[in-house]
Amino acid sequence: MACAPHEDRRVTALRLETYALGKRFGGFAALEDVSIVVQPGTVHALLGENGAGKSTLVKCVAGYQRPDAGAVLINGREVDIGSPGAARALGIGMVYQHFTVVPGMTVAENLLIARGELPAVIDWRRVRAELADFMAAAPFRLDLDATPAQLSAGEKQKLEILKQLYLRPRLLILDEPTSVLTPQEADEVLGALRERAHSGQTTVVLITHKFREVMAFADDVSVLRRGRLAGACAVAATGPAALGALMVGDDPRARGEATSSEPLPRAAASRGEVRLSLRGLVVAGDRGQAAVDGVDLDVHGGEIVGIAGVAGNGQRELMEALAGQRDRAAGSVTVSGRPYRATRAQNRALRVRGLPEEPLRNGCVAQMSVASNIGLRSFDVAPFARAGFLVPGALEKQARELIATFRVRTQGEGAPIGSLSGGNVQRAVLARELSEPADVLLVSNPAFGLDFTAVADVHMRLIAARDRGSAVLMVSEDLDELLQVADRVLVMSGGRFVHECAAAGADRLDIGRHMGGGAHHAAPASGPADPRTLH
Repeated sequence: MACAPHEDRRVTALRLETYALGKRFGGFAALEDVSIVVQPGTVHALLGENGAGKSTLVKCVAGYQRPDAGAVLINGREVDIGSPGAARALGIGMVYQHFTVVPGMTVAENLLIARGELPAVIDWRRVRAELADFMAAAPFRLDLDATPAQLSAGEKQKLEILKQLYLRPRLLILDEPTSVLTPQEADEVLGALRERAHSGQTTVVLITHKFREVMAFADDVSVLRRGRLAGACAVAATGPAALGALMVGDDPRARGEATSSEPLPRAAASRGEVRLSLRGLVVAGDRGQAAVDGVDLDVHGGEIVGIAGVAGNGQRELMEALAGQRDRAAGSVTVSGRPYRATRAQNRALRVRGLPEEPLRNGCVAQMSVASNIGLRSFDVAPFARAGFLVPGALEKQARELIATFRVRTQGEGAPIGSLSGGNVQRAVLARELSEPADVLLVSNPAFGLDFTAVADVHMRLIAARDRGSAVLMVSEDLDELLQVADRVLVMSGGRFVHECAAAGADRLDIGRHMGGGAHHAAPASGPADPRTLH
């Protein structure tokens, strides 16, 4: 696919080209013969599965890695970008997916240190005036005297972008910049950056997994697959299904699935009895405050209940308390009517399973084999143990069967689980958790950091568990994901549930208003008037 030419205009934004770019890590080719063109004054989306080469490509442009072959051209001239400093000197800036702000410094101080080199003595009166002028003209504003601890997750992300805009980049690269933003904040940020690009001030390269963002805000898109350029075109000339097919090649799951926020195919909802019940649950945060503030919730068998919200509003503490990783300050939790304290014995007896966020860190032992990790739930019971001793070969046999069933790509059941990609770790943990029927399944950000194909597979596994009668409670910071997978969506803000609606036909903007704290006193879509009590 060829990009339609953009009209000529005078701009200070940079034109970026890569010519036959290649980069290897040992025997692995991260990039092979990649040539892309990013027109000045445009928003250029970069799509691809995990491991497709997106990060390697932009790191070569930003000076964090040197390509082994090919060249990077800026405004038609080949340049040697040997370090991030050299990239900054050319006018290239990059915003990373994870926060890099200094927690103990103010917004003003974080902006100032973004310059890199500073004088021994700072004229704060002059600097404050300069920063105030910058903030007055910025696409979004923050209190210069606030510290990151006083900022929401969305405001921290805006600070990351402001740090780069303060340096007046002529080319700005952003890696998943909307992962912690409400829909309104995401639209505000991407809309402001698009306006800045179209005014000719900067060129924007946007790495994202969200087709909606590509279609709404990008001018052009390039798709990488397995280190090669799979295709490139003007956004106006393509659509989500075509882009998904480019990302995964001939994978049939690319044909229309996971390309919008429409619910994924599943059997008709058939809610059973209440499996998981919370009453007056209070959970303290890391600083002693009530991160979960007296919530009630019922999750029935045969349904997926999704919890939406901006990071930092109690979702993590809620799921950690349910998983037994954090103490409860007050309230009760029952599973199938029986008190639940999340002990290993109760998990087995009440058939409670979980897929934690970042399972390699929170649900696995990286140095142990895939087979041993799959067997963590059951290694000490029959048929895997007898008289207190492991039955030779039993765990390995089970692992081989589950590896095949869940399509875990590994060098074998004896390989360390830490050697697997993120998506395959997810599949291995799901294999462990769903190897036996589950009455309750607790899931946290299942698609975090995963590529298109892995996300589609994990989602279908969750829906299959729901169709078998499991009660699934799922937290995600990606609203599109929840609207695709869940039957009901609850919004959590300030440690409380403030809104409830059916996922089918949900109003994204209405959900976003509640996520952003703008409608906390609205009654839920169904159930009692108390916004903390949703059934």
